[in-house]
Amino acid sequence: MIGRDELLAALPGLTGPALDALTAAGIVRPVQSPDGPRFRPIDEARLTLALELEDAYALDAEALALVLSLIDQVHGLRGEMRAMLSAVAAEPPETRARLREIITTTRVTLRR
Repeated sequence: MIGRDELLAALPGLTGPALDALTAAGIVRPVQSPDGPRFRPIDEARLTLALELEDAYALDAEALALVLSLIDQVHGLRGEMRAMLSAVAAEPPETRARLREIITTTRVTLRR
């Protein structure tokens, strides 16, 4: 983990007030320590993405928080999908075939 000054030095496009706004918006949640806030590598990655999105789309802190929340949800769903696919792959062929048929039928029904 790194401190605030180290983080600001690592991300030249990030200012102190911008970091405060992004933190207040919940984009990062630094760990509080006696020495002040400490930032994890994931915080630095999220801030880098936030800066890129802000630059490309002129999003404010609240909009960035929404976009990053949606990205977090997509990543979570992808993890759940991988777990489900692993569970289905472990089933007997008859079960997998029945599930494939149900999924195909459901997808066709939902598209209409």
